[in-house]
Amino acid sequence: MTSADPLSSLSVGNGHFVTTVDVTGLQSYPFDYKDGVPLCAMSDWGWHSFPNEDSLKVEETYRTMDLGHGHKEVYAVEYKAEGRNKRATEYYRVNPHRLNLGNVALVIKENNKQIPLSKIADINQELDLYNGVITSSYRALGEKVNVTTACMQYGNHLISRINSRLLSKGKASVCITLPYPTGKHSDFASDFGSDGKHNSEIIEKGKDWAIIMHRLDGTCYYVGVTWEGKASLRQHGLHSYLLETKGDCLSFGVEYFNDDVKIVGLDFNSLLNTVKEAWNEWWEKGAFVDFGACTEPRAKELERRTVLSQYLTYINCANDDPPQETGLTYNSWYGRPHLEMTWWHTIDFSLWNRPEVLKEMLDGWYSSRAYPKAKEIAERQGFKGVRWMKMTDNEAGEAPSNVGSFLTWQQPHYIYMAEELYRHASERDDSVKRQYETLKAYGKYVEETAMFIADFAKSCQKNGEIRLYGQTAMQESMSKDFSYCHPFEQAYFVYGLTVAQKWRERQGLTRNNEWDEIMRSMAPLPEHDGIYTAGLPTQPFIADSVSGCSPTDSFDPFNYGGDTGKKQLTAEEFYLKCRSDHPAVLGACGLLPDYGLYDREKMKRTLSWVMDNWNWATTWGWDYGMIAMCAARLGDGETAIRALLLDEEKNRYLVSGHNYQESKRLRVYLPGNGALLDAIAMMCAGWDGCKNIKNPGFPQNGKWNVRWEGLNKMQ
Repeated sequence: MTSADPLSSLSVGNGHFVTTVDVTGLQSYPFDYKDGVPLCAMSDWGWHSFPNEDSLKVEETYRTMDLGHGHKEVYAVEYKAEGRNKRATEYYRVNPHRLNLGNVALVIKENNKQIPLSKIADINQELDLYNGVITSSYRALGEKVNVTTACMQYGNHLISRINSRLLSKGKASVCITLPYPTGKHSDFASDFGSDGKHNSEIIEKGKDWAIIMHRLDGTCYYVGVTWEGKASLRQHGLHSYLLETKGDCLSFGVEYFNDDVKIVGLDFNSLLNTVKEAWNEWWEKGAFVDFGACTEPRAKELERRTVLSQYLTYINCANDDPPQETGLTYNSWYGRPHLEMTWWHTIDFSLWNRPEVLKEMLDGWYSSRAYPKAKEIAERQGFKGVRWMKMTDNEAGEAPSNVGSFLTWQQPHYIYMAEELYRHASERDDSVKRQYETLKAYGKYVEETAMFIADFAKSCQKNGEIRLYGQTAMQESMSKDFSYCHPFEQAYFVYGLTVAQKWRERQGLTRNNEWDEIMRSMAPLPEHDGIYTAGLPTQPFIADSVSGCSPTDSFDPFNYGGDTGKKQLTAEEFYLKCRSDHPAVLGACGLLPDYGLYDREKMKRTLSWVMDNWNWATTWGWDYGMIAMCAARLGDGETAIRALLLDEEKNRYLVSGHNYQESKRLRVYLPGNGALLDAIAMMCAGWDGCKNIKNPGFPQNGKWNVRWEGLNKMQ
């Protein structure tokens, strides 16, 4: 970095904790960066809820609905009319939310005021990916400043060293500020103006260390500050603390603790070497892809995105909790995980030979904390097994939503991830033992996940054919209110039941005959004029002259209760929705093995139609990786490359490697980074059943001499 750009902040982290810094190497100008990539310090454990002053109950967000499945279903929805139901909706969407644990700034003062960002000159900042270290050099008030920043690989520990004569002149110091949360939908989660709503104080202090307690409503955490040499920490404001020195060098550490505080004296050089050794080992152990021998000019940019995405997905997503879409960089959707994104957040780790990330998430969140809630949700909705909802939180609570509560495409993710772990176990020297342990650990949850899939699908059966309804599609523009028979869900449900049957057989159990019947009864993917479509309308209308897919059926399978009644669309409106949002129909080919649900020639025509007709402004970052995977499976390497590098706003990758989506909410979108890594891995290593050729997903024109090691085939 050679200039101060709010979209060019850099991060250090370890998967459980991330700190993002500006060009000073610390979090010195949070308000200048708040509308770019914000300067936060976020962890997997740092959550907070505002006081429930109205004693609202989650049951007040529930609505009983009839979605045509033969029984009443109870969902957490967004109430719009004023009253307790609306207040409950708002409370349980906002709470709990993820905390920005603290702001660690280098404050350079002139005339007793912090100098503006514009006075930071001669900037030269570098993130050394191989060592996991940020070095920042610049000039301020006529003096040189050098800052080294890193994050320990374990815990929530930021370490930094500042070298500048500004320190000894009393013109620079480190200020640690503890903000109150905002509870907003998408922001840097920092309210610096509500001092009376929380309290903090230094509770213990030594020669070169101090412990700060921060209490916010029912949440309490601790900040350990350590330093080397003759420095001192003092309280500067109600929630700010100054670390000052009279020397020209200040080495310090800031560590955040949930409860068990353990202060260890700072040895900066030793800790920095530990960080470098850990990152060196991380890069050496995983898979890697090298585009250096390619003669195709587009390869350089693809390599930049690939390498940076490896770093960013690790520090933000290698966690036992499913990450939020912005990871641990800043808050989106109040910091909540969205389970439909779990595929994009995890499968790349498996393909890039880091299966321990999947194991940690299945063991630490899905199979323990989330399972009881998922079972309760399925029962509340009248289905067997467990239902994994879309928008959740650290304790697997369900957020009220008129969209997310009706998605189902996240349901088979658990089965896909478990199958990935079984594949890795099968490749071990002690494979029999590892396979047994994997089946024992996850077999119960695979079975119950499949039970829900089967029960939901069975209830959609009419005249011997299953056409899934009562759900909003992966392509969310195809709402439950006017569409059904969504192609990706049909294919993914068949995948889930197919693999669940394999798991039964591996455990010595007989096949579930009902599941086999459901798979045989699944309707063909909807199509029109030889092109697969986004779904079918739930109400008849007369097709007009608008180009694009048109309805092939007027089947109206269900009636809604409550105030979410069917939405009547014109033919033109339906056509427009068919080519907006995610091109989900391509996911039925790109993400999944071919179980004979589609014709390859029709899918090729569909891919071509999407590339020529899609409304790209409505897409999301992971769509481009999904399209590339579909093209790769269809033998169209050129379209795969074109999709990965399509010049569209949602396919933009910042200088840091973050997938940018839009200025208002999502300047960071990690599902896009994950999808890119998924696509690159399968284009290099292939997929089950593909021809054994080198780099099968790339154009076979001699220009893509991609070298790689350690990658795994996709299913």
